[in-house]
Amino acid sequence: MISDDIIKAQLKKTLEKTSFSDLGAKYEGKVRDCYTRGGRRIIVVTDRISAFDVVLGTIPFKGQVLNQIAASWFEATAPLTPNHVLEVPDPTVMVATECKLLPVEFVMRAYLTGVTTTSIWYHYERGARTFCGHKLPEGMRKNQKLEKAILTPSTKAEKGDHDKSVSREEILAMGALSAEDFDRAAAMCARVFAFGQELAAKRGLILVDTKYEIGRRPDGTLCFIDEIHTPDSSRYWYADDYQARFDRREEPRGLDKEYVRRTLAEQGYRGEGSRQPPAPRSPLGDPRRPGRLVSRPGR
Repeated sequence: MISDDIIKAQLKKTLEKTSFSDLGAKYEGKVRDCYTRGGRRIIVVTDRISAFDVVLGTIPFKGQVLNQIAASWFEATAPLTPNHVLEVPDPTVMVATECKLLPVEFVMRAYLTGVTTTSIWYHYERGARTFCGHKLPEGMRKNQKLEKAILTPSTKAEKGDHDKSVSREEILAMGALSAEDFDRAAAMCARVFAFGQELAAKRGLILVDTKYEIGRRPDGTLCFIDEIHTPDSSRYWYADDYQARFDRREEPRGLDKEYVRRTLAEQGYRGEGSRQPPAPRSPLGDPRRPGRLVSRPGR
């Protein structure tokens, strides 16, 4: 465990951004700074934290923890499905094959939960009983386990717009993916999610849901990219008291950043266009302008 004193001392030394022009063309995502050259992508995972597609600030050691968790999962799932990793030369750096990103996010869900506008609970609470092509029964409660894990894709919106949860049929009708590519990607996601649930259960955790990014290698094969099963892209609950807390209608104990989204949502903030909440406190404030929320492009 890292002591509180070390974390407090690191508050003013977080990795907020990078600038390495000699590494290639730069693309800055919400959390990752990516440099591409010669068919390779060098990913530097910063300490930035985001919610509702908005960067809130930085948290000490977040980047290296996130990168190392992703690297561990990529290694563990490599026998099941391809990924883009070539090497991990530093706790905050991953070197990967440059892939063409598929224009769809693949979200696996095993529970009826969430606070974002693309979440299954958000729609269910408002009366929807079909979500991304999946029929849902009446009478379910928030955080209840689904009959089986389901794939609920979402579109990747342009900057300034919001993602939209869609069905397989809608994706095919939009021409975003071919049926062959979608079904191959869906099978990859189901396989890795089931593996993740099994491994999490052995550690006393529930892998509730997760978001996968899939890319196409230069040879045409599909593979996982960016990250898998991290607390940024996934929701984890402690298994030991989930049922008791559910029965009491309490929120499960989580091990992810859902508490950040929940706190902002309770204050009326769900992203661009919503009522601004009270300014987040450091270290969740903008390092350059304390108390301001900073918009960033996706990925």
